[in-house]
Amino acid sequence: MTTFDDRENAFENKYAHDAEMQFKAEARRNKLLGLWAADLLGKTGEDAAEYAKEVVKADFEEAGDEDVYRKVSGDLGHRADEQTIRTKMVELMAEAKAQLMKEH
Repeated sequence: MTTFDDRENAFENKYAHDAEMQFKAEARRNKLLGLWAADLLGKTGEDAAEYAKEVVKADFEEAGDEDVYRKVSGDLGHRADEQTIRTKMVELMAEAKAQLMKEH
C-alpha cells in the first residue's frame, strides 16, 4: 500500500468517526432537550423518559434541527419561546459533546 492509500484510508476513517460522533451528539442533545422540556411540562420519571424518546424520534423526520424544534415548541406552547428553546438546544449540544468526550 502506498503512502497516499494510507492517508486516504486514515481520512476516510476519521470522516466516518466524526460523522458517528456527530450523530451520537445530536441524539444525546435531543434526549437532554426532551428531559428539559418534560420538566417544563411537569412530567417526571418514566413519563419524562418516554417524552425524551419522542423528541429523539422526531429528529428522524427530516434533516437538520427544525423537526426537533417544532416538536418541542409545539408541545411547550407558551412555556418557552423560540429563543429559549434554540438557546437550550445550543447549550445542550455542547453538554452532549462534552459527555461523549468523557466517555471516550
